[in-house]
Amino acid sequence: MIAQDGLNFPFLSDPDRSLAITPYGVANPTDRREIAIPATIVIDPAGRETGRIESIDFAERPHEDVTLEMVRSIGAPPVDQPDPAPGVPEPGKALMPFDALRVYFRGAKFAALAMGGRFPEAEEDARAYGATMDRYSEAVKVMYKQLTG
Repeated sequence: MIAQDGLNFPFLSDPDRSLAITPYGVANPTDRREIAIPATIVIDPAGRETGRIESIDFAERPHEDVTLEMVRSIGAPPVDQPDPAPGVPEPGKALMPFDALRVYFRGAKFAALAMGGRFPEAEEDARAYGATMDRYSEAVKVMYKQLTG
């Protein structure tokens, strides 16, 4: 995936669950394959866990500001790296075309809000998901401006 997508950062692949899933206790107990639950774990330079956010499922993500504050709290110096150079997004067979993402995020937001309206116990989660979709949509808008000049 790194070579295919031209990424300049590493991925952790943990197929036998020995590198992170088991040591950090993030195996999903309701999944027969024990795939990891979505989690953000901050490790300080000495190797100690200093922050953790576990999500319920793939749709729940921490706000970027919360994650960045957890990283800043360990006091590690920023890392210098070049800004990523946006390329031309080209969807594969299973990927959505880039120019359809904003419409998708808007639809996802309003579908979640509709479900929250039907089920009061899910209203708070629906609003949080809608806010995430708004952030994603804004990020796509910014990226589109970068690509088109």
